[in-house]
Amino acid sequence: MDHTSSYEPQTKFGKWWDDRLPVARLAHGQFVAFPTPRNLNYWWTFGGILTFFLASQIVTGIVLAMHYQPSGAEAFNSVEAIRRDVNFGWLIRNLHAVGASMFFIAVYIHIFRGLYYGSYKAPREVLWILGVLIFLAMMATAFMGYALPWGQMSFWGVTVITNLFSSVNEIIPGLGTAIVEWLWGGFAVSGTTLNRFFALHYLLPFVIAGLVILHIWALHVAGQNNPTGLDIKTREDAVPMYPYAVAKDAVGLFAFLILFAWFVFFLPDYLGHADNYIEADPLVTPPHIVPEWYFLPFYAILRAIPSKLGGVIAMFAAIAILVVVPWLDTSRVRSAKYRPVYKWFFWLLVISCLALGYLGAMPAEGAYVTWSRIFTFYYFAHFLLVMPIVGLIERPRPLPRSISESVLKSGAGAPEGAAAAPETR
Repeated sequence: MDHTSSYEPQTKFGKWWDDRLPVARLAHGQFVAFPTPRNLNYWWTFGGILTFFLASQIVTGIVLAMHYQPSGAEAFNSVEAIRRDVNFGWLIRNLHAVGASMFFIAVYIHIFRGLYYGSYKAPREVLWILGVLIFLAMMATAFMGYALPWGQMSFWGVTVITNLFSSVNEIIPGLGTAIVEWLWGGFAVSGTTLNRFFALHYLLPFVIAGLVILHIWALHVAGQNNPTGLDIKTREDAVPMYPYAVAKDAVGLFAFLILFAWFVFFLPDYLGHADNYIEADPLVTPPHIVPEWYFLPFYAILRAIPSKLGGVIAMFAAIAILVVVPWLDTSRVRSAKYRPVYKWFFWLLVISCLALGYLGAMPAEGAYVTWSRIFTFYYFAHFLLVMPIVGLIERPRPLPRSISESVLKSGAGAPEGAAAAPETR
């Protein structure tokens, strides 16, 4: 499909400006007239939802940074002062804290949608990899942000997680210790560590914003995937992004904002840990140290491996493996909607990730560790065994001839008895 903008300035000033800096033409071509598959469902609204929450987190974060004191002596009290003494500080703090959780809920749904519908397949490999990099940057930003309230769980969470890097000593003696001391800014977690984390927490959202721009650029070069996995072939297969896709995104965002507002106004502290409302004390260790809920699946993987170094490698590998998913999946069909065997394995992956999230919050003992190892095994087996093998032996269901055919239901697929004609371009 031709993505050339049909924008025509209507005023003399508009024409003068368009000849010199065609921003309006670019915006019209990429966000108004851009051809969007006509069969997109509401799972595709989470890209817009994530963009909204990124902007929200940056704006509320900048306001909070104006009142926050990044020092070991003042951090905890400054957070309480924001909630009690700053005009609407309670609201801004709640928007930012709850917004982080909503951001991760949306990104996990976005990732699983991509895995289900094969949005990582050619020609969208770079688009997918940029998405994984955004996810990594989000996790780094959230981890550093978790330290800022300087409560008990913040302090000890930072202590435990940063200490994991000392396992590098098993590979290169002394390197792990050097990394840990660099992160700490000394020989123990202190106000210096907090100040470093605050600086990086402030910087990384702008890095994420840059990656998001590249992500959107890559999306508009390759075009959007859709539930059938077919490419846009004719004008009947697509509709302009505005008003059709924009209106659907607005409805999805509004529905998600209802959930967001419910937590902000009624349960702002529900997704946090009670111990984090106790000021950090290096002399008192909490009985059970856990990270924020969105880190729990990876925390369970970390603890499932008996070796400290092995656990660290497995934890990072759980994210890194997503980068090579486009080359691990051997199926010629994108969408799991037409893959009757793989679909069951996909839902098993979803169950495994939810189970790991639960197990990450439990003590590292007994049956919890056993089940963590079972679900960790399946997590990696899904990508390293299921995707390559099922893609080779599975017989997909017949695909529709076009996107418009799937929408109009004028023959759900190929003629009876005909083999599927998978399309991957």
